[in-house]
This record gives sequence, C-alpha cells and structure tokens, in this order.
Amino acid sequence: MKKLLFSIKNYEYLAEKVLARSDFEKGNIEVDHFTDGERYQRIISRLENRDVILIGGTVTDQATLELYDLACSLVSYGANSLTLVIPYFGYSTMERAVLPGEIVTAKTRARLLSSIPKSNRGNKVLLFDLHSEGIQYYFEHDLYPVHVYCKDIVIKAALKYGGDNFVMASTDAGRAKWVESLANDLGVNAAFILKRRLKGDHTEVSAINADVSGKTVIIYDDMIRSGGSIINAAKTYKDAGAAGIYVITTHGLFVNYGVEKLRKSGLIKKLICTDSHVNTQYISDDFVEVNSLAELICNSI
Repeated sequence: MKKLLFSIKNYEYLAEKVLARSDFEKGNIEVDHFTDGERYQRIISRLENRDVILIGGTVTDQATLELYDLACSLVSYGANSLTLVIPYFGYSTMERAVLPGEIVTAKTRARLLSSIPKSNRGNKVLLFDLHSEGIQYYFEHDLYPVHVYCKDIVIKAALKYGGDNFVMASTDAGRAKWVESLANDLGVNAAFILKRRLKGDHTEVSAINADVSGKTVIIYDDMIRSGGSIINAAKTYKDAGAAGIYVITTHGLFVNYGVEKLRKSGLIKKLICTDSHVNTQYISDDFVEVNSLAELICNSI
C-alpha cells in the first residue's frame, strides 16, 4: 500500500513536488477558519494501517501549531507510522542560552513535537541542514530525529558556478568547519574571515585565511535572513581580489528585502538557495536560483 503524504498549508508547494517524484498517495484534508480566526481541520483520507508522511516547516508559531495539531490527529486516527519532514526548523537562533533567564526556544519547540502520540511503528522527524547540529538532540521520547545534510545540492551548485578555479568560503570562522568539509569533497581550498570584536556588536576584519585573488569565491551559509552578513563577507572577499562571487544557502528566508539588498550590493553574481522556506516561492528574480529539496526528501524517506 502506498504511503500517504500530507502537508500543512504553507508547504503544499513542496508536497506537490515530492508527489511528482514519488509513488506516494496524496492525503486529503479540509482546512477552514472560524470567524474568530480559529483554524478548522478535518482529515478526509482513511488512515488505518497506513504509513503517513507529513511535510511542514516551523516558519512561524502558527505553522508549528498547525503541524503539531495535524500530526497528533494523524496518529490518533490510526496512522501505522508517522514521518515528519521539517525542511526548515525555524527556532535555531535560540538554540542555547547565553544570558541568565533566556528561553531556549529550539528546545521547547522540540519538546512540543516530541509529545506527538506514538504511532504503531513509531515516529520519525527529518531535519535539514540545522543551524546547530545539537538541535536534533532536543527531540526526545518516541520521536526519532534524523539530520539530513543537503551537501549534494550545495556541491552541485558550486560545481555549476565555480568553474575550474574557485574557493569555498564562509562568512566567518563559526561556519568554517562545515565549509571546510564541502571544500574537501570538492577538492578546492576553503576560506574564512577572521574577525576581531571592537565594542558591542562592532567588529573588524583582521585577516582572511586563504588567497582568493583572481579566483571565483563561492560563499556558503546554511541560512540567510536579511543578507547583511553575506554582504559584509562578499565585500571582504572582493577587497581581497576575488574575481567573482556567488552565494549558496540552504535556507533562504530573505526577510526585510533580503534578495533586493544582495542584488543591489553589486558584489554577487548569483544567489542559489533551496525551497526549504516558503518565502522562496514568492521570488521572481533572475538573480536567484531556487533548487528543490523534493528529490532529497524522497531519497530520505
């Protein structure tokens, strides 16, 4: 019997791409809202003894609760197994406490999802290119986490635009380990920026660890919000003599006119991202290339 695939409203676009690349059966639900804004959901498909997949990113608290409500009900109505697919886990900024009293939202949301009732064959959650690898260990009880790396998608994009002489680069030393891993797989040099904190949030570049003069530089960052750190990094590599700069990210949030800022900087030739975040579906700009996670999702289930 085919697996049933459901999605929350924000991720219908990705569910359709997965369905087109698989033999999964589309799960049907009815969604509406009451006059006070309360959401109404009804599962139409029969679930008894069916293996169920549910796609939904935690892009907002509302989306997280929609995912949670639907997941709980899929199990309650008889799903044999449940696989949650979370292309973008949206609480990675607060993945640890720095100041006393800070709430670690990544942990509290993981605990919420971990309270989904256990299906007959168990529950699993697929998480893609987490901002911090430790987040997967916040999931507990009967929800088994799997960290899926999008390395193959990143490498394919790097080879497409890097040519014969390029450097894989990061925005700062904090992402250097991951970028170094990509560079090793590609057989190229890795570069990262060394910064020195001056006062408060102000920093200055103290050094670049690799020679980028005359070379194509491909900057990778797992997540881009408004693009400020990417622009600063691109300027640093350009000032160091980079011949051309491309940017690859897994999670393109692009808030506060992020795409426009990156394009207007004049520093970046192309911006490449995946469709892990719903915001990528509203981009209409030749400057941006959006590659789908659909095939990787199919291979990971």
